[in-house]
Amino acid sequence: MAQQAARRIRRSGGKKNSFLRGLLIAVGFTAAAVVIFALIIGMTDIPDGLIRIINQIIKIGAIFLGVRAVVSPGSPDGIRQGALLGLIYMGVGVLVYALLSGQKMNWLGYGIDILMGVAVGGLSGMLLSGRHRS
Repeated sequence: MAQQAARRIRRSGGKKNSFLRGLLIAVGFTAAAVVIFALIIGMTDIPDGLIRIINQIIKIGAIFLGVRAVVSPGSPDGIRQGALLGLIYMGVGVLVYALLSGQKMNWLGYGIDILMGVAVGGLSGMLLSGRHRS
């Protein structure tokens, strides 16, 4: 079912539209996962270290889902599209976090987060563009 939805998204418009849809899918997944995770945190006593790990897993999953909506099987520029989506997703996420939290994370921490998004997006694009068309 998810494959059919991703195919419909890719076919329904140009590259800009599919890229925007991929970004919206990533953001939507993040929002839903964060709300669910916040409810779980409220009901349990999860250590801070585990919260950080799960937050990273949520970001990785969101980027993968977004790239999946953008990169079609056999696409010659899957790595570039995935890396760009990861860069924009993490860049916007870091900016929103910095503005809303009021916490000062050092620039190295922000840079590492953004580079992680580029790496995960590029790797996802590479893996997904290498799939065979079905």
